[in-house]
Amino acid sequence: MEFAQIFSGFAVGALVGITGVGGGALMTPLLVLLFGIVPATAVGTDLLYAALTKSGGTLVHARRGHVDWRIVRRLAMGSLPAAALTLLLVARLVPGGLAGAQRTITLALGIALLLTAIALLLRRRLQTVAKARSAVSALADRAWPTVLAGAVLGALVALSSVGAGALGVTTLFFLYPGLAAIRIVGTDLAHAVPLTLLAGLGHWWFGNIDWLLLATLLIGSLPGVWLGSHLAPRIPERVLRPLLATMLALAGGKLITA
Repeated sequence: MEFAQIFSGFAVGALVGITGVGGGALMTPLLVLLFGIVPATAVGTDLLYAALTKSGGTLVHARRGHVDWRIVRRLAMGSLPAAALTLLLVARLVPGGLAGAQRTITLALGIALLLTAIALLLRRRLQTVAKARSAVSALADRAWPTVLAGAVLGALVALSSVGAGALGVTTLFFLYPGLAAIRIVGTDLAHAVPLTLLAGLGHWWFGNIDWLLLATLLIGSLPGVWLGSHLAPRIPERVLRPLLATMLALAGGKLITA
């Protein structure tokens, strides 16, 4: 079982390195559907897994000037309070707390996977629509929509661990069509680190972290991300994106109907 988890971490890490998305969207359903991990524990463990694996990528992007920290702050203004409030409300209002909200978490995970699949397939079209609306995006014009988008992402990520990647990038493409793609990726990555860390610590507070599982996944994922980042230029995105979207849609549908 541990070898299978290491291999899963490696495979997901490689896909993240190749496509830039898929960490939470792939790892959490794998833990739930393949390894039988309780949904709340799978989400909590994956959140800390994402925070650790994405920290290195954020440092690289930040050093190269690919992070717009003003946008990161605006996203965090919405996402961090929303994530904390979501966890608190579920823990206080749902019988049994997060552990008793398994169906809610599973349903949120399934919906998040379907939204991520749609975002992957429609990202370029949404970007085209956004550019048609505004050739240049002024930060002043997008402040509160960015905070609101962050709040939605924060609530979704806290419950499902999915949304900080593909959904975040797609949202930024739509809100800031004039921003270079590499800066959108770097900005989304920088925002994902504090969001997944806060949500992960919240799950840890409620006892939903499997530390041995986390260490096992990291053993596989760190070399996987390194390999995937080197393979990325050789694999056509037009092949990977539909395959990834199909896989996420199937997993999301299974979780929703489970």
